[in-house]
Amino acid sequence: MQRWRGLDDVPGDWGRCVVTIGSYDGVHRGHQLIMGRAVERAREMGLPSVVVTFDPHPSEVVRPGSHPPLLSAHHHRAELVAALGVDALLIIPFTSEFSQLSPSEFVRTVLVDGLHAKHVVEGPNFRFGHKAAGDVDFLSALGLKYDYELEVVDLFMSGAAGGGEPFSSSLTRRLISAGDMEGAAEVLGRPHRVEGVVVRGAQRGRDLGYPTANVETLPHTAIPADGIYAGWLHVGDEAMPAAISVGTNPTFDGTTRTVEAYAIDRVDLDLYGLHVAVDFLAYLRGMEKFDTIDALLERMADDVKRARDLIGAAAQPSRSDAR
Repeated sequence: MQRWRGLDDVPGDWGRCVVTIGSYDGVHRGHQLIMGRAVERAREMGLPSVVVTFDPHPSEVVRPGSHPPLLSAHHHRAELVAALGVDALLIIPFTSEFSQLSPSEFVRTVLVDGLHAKHVVEGPNFRFGHKAAGDVDFLSALGLKYDYELEVVDLFMSGAAGGGEPFSSSLTRRLISAGDMEGAAEVLGRPHRVEGVVVRGAQRGRDLGYPTANVETLPHTAIPADGIYAGWLHVGDEAMPAAISVGTNPTFDGTTRTVEAYAIDRVDLDLYGLHVAVDFLAYLRGMEKFDTIDALLERMADDVKRARDLIGAAAQPSRSDAR
């Protein structure tokens, strides 16, 4: 998959193509439906497919400080898009100047002059241009002028997790913030993942016999609710079963919220300074304050056992798992 940073990176000899545009944070199952249809239509037409997204998230420019929790790191998002068969990913720097483009200027700048779109695929709620004034009806009408066709993909309805809501990033964020990792996975089509560099913490886990990777997560990451989880710790190409703690370590009167992953039965790891990924499979329990270390150790042993059992019954994800 080709990757372009800004419209100036698009090759000068770029021809017609099939395009879909959106923030596409998380590349959830609704996004997969849209992108999958774009890829399918592109192959039918003998044209390349292009996904257009933005950095930073448009809300951070339009309403500074309102950046939503992000469901995927940019490089992981690119991996997910590539796994769907997309030919090119265009990341447009979302600036204050770009945000001022009217819907007509947006279409002419991005779809017409920039990418020479022949076919455009979007979801029914797609909005674009200054103050999100453009919608799919306007986008379709402009196609008559600029020689492209618009196809709108109806998003499937999610199941029990969403209570009948369409797949969406906002639904996914709500499920994650509530610690409902099974529900989030239902919408995402895979476990929710956070990433970051392993940094030195208080090293209490090592002293207790459960050394953890203290993950300094990327800015704006969607972090699950405080508690203990089962999941996987990814280091390079290796996925290790893990018990994961999210919270402030109340037993030790902690104040800093952290994400710490214990690779089950692995006490020999030296991960400091490495970039790792943590996949959340299931919520085990809430964060608790214990009166004694012995009580804490007893509960930690039970957490690890439950995590091991749950993980053993689940399919192991790959580092770039898109489904």
